[in-house]
Amino acid sequence: MTTETDCIFCKIANGQMPSTLIAESEHCVAFWDIYPRQPIHILVVPKSHHANVSELVNESPEVLVDLVKLGTDLASTHSTGSFRLTFNTGTEAGQSVFHVHGHITSRTPKDQVG
Repeated sequence: MTTETDCIFCKIANGQMPSTLIAESEHCVAFWDIYPRQPIHILVVPKSHHANVSELVNESPEVLVDLVKLGTDLASTHSTGSFRLTFNTGTEAGQSVFHVHGHITSRTPKDQVG
């Protein structure tokens, strides 16, 4: 299990590891996924460590609200308005980094509409 001291997303959120940050809010940071599965694939992560979305909703619901707001704002900015916001919780669901993170994905970037 990942701890805060060796968590890659904690290091990104705290500025200890480089990433392509695109936005920040009071409780969260957002950056481009390094292994995108769609033309738009943004990760939104809390600055505080929580293993998964179930833990986050029970411990810090205000952080979850902030995460969803930041994610939907970014989806509006970068997509045509059609997007997914997903959370993987547990290895069987595909979670590979055990710091809660929302995936904002979309097939069509706003600048490709025309």
